[in-house]
Amino acid sequence: MPAAKSSVPWRRAVVTGGAGFIGSHLCERLLDSGVEVDCVDNLLSGSRGNTAHLEGRPGFRFVECDVSAPDCAETLTGPYDLVLHFACCASPADYLRFPLETLDAGSLGTRALLGVAERDGARFLLASTSEVYGDPLVHPQREDYWGNVNPVGPRSVYDESKRFSEALVTAHVRTLGTDAGIVRLFNTYGPRMRTHDGRAVPTFVCQALAGEPLTVAGDGLQTRSLCYVDDTVDGVLSMAASRSAGPVNIGGTDEVTVGDIARRVVELTGSASPVEFVDRPVDDPQRRRPDTTLARELLGWEPKVPWEEGIKQTIAYFAASRPGL
Repeated sequence: MPAAKSSVPWRRAVVTGGAGFIGSHLCERLLDSGVEVDCVDNLLSGSRGNTAHLEGRPGFRFVECDVSAPDCAETLTGPYDLVLHFACCASPADYLRFPLETLDAGSLGTRALLGVAERDGARFLLASTSEVYGDPLVHPQREDYWGNVNPVGPRSVYDESKRFSEALVTAHVRTLGTDAGIVRLFNTYGPRMRTHDGRAVPTFVCQALAGEPLTVAGDGLQTRSLCYVDDTVDGVLSMAASRSAGPVNIGGTDEVTVGDIARRVVELTGSASPVEFVDRPVDDPQRRRPDTTLARELLGWEPKVPWEEGIKQTIAYFAASRPGL
């Protein structure tokens, strides 16, 4: 049965990585739904600016804490009804710069937050990633596909962090009966992404607005399936409200090439920026599109915002903040 969307079943939630891109949107949506929120972040890649508009609102508390630190779980006194574990360096620029911290967030951090959820009898949800599929040999990617991942490549610190955290959550569900689930997020974009985080959409938008060449990796024919952040948040909270362990794919269904994304950004910004092709990163996947059948059947979820409309809103966000770029 689809998850109920008319009411929110939680009174208090903790969101790790809450000062990050997706985490901050989750904090805001939960607060708007009347849920008290503890926003946890060590600010390694997150920013207090993402939650500045939430500071002072009743029910909101910011907790600066590293989820992999031994004392972090003790700081989160709760009690919570919902634990959303979104703490991780998710962009290539971050996880290549902080490889050990990325691995710790997926291992030590996941174990600590599972302990918090079990202590309080809370629903736990892990934010995993399409990167668990690696450079997939199956297209589109279904949840029962095991992936084609290089465990020692430059991206492995992120990929294997998420694969291990999925295994840890699954073991807790099977062994301890923990009420826990996994969402695999695909290429989410929108306001509050960082200017230079290494991902395609903010990179292209900021380059176009600055009149700089748009740097497209390889031949630009590799594909991505973009999902606007509002749709991703809908999917995450629908999964949280279910009793499913997952994993469940949450992502866009419109598959476009990276080159087409760049060219459309140029058109929508009215920029004169050229498109330039640069070396493609090692282990960069060639094709990426989720099979979202399970999300549709289990949660009643599917993305609503067309990718070009989402790009327009993302451009407006970065254009408004250009003085701070």
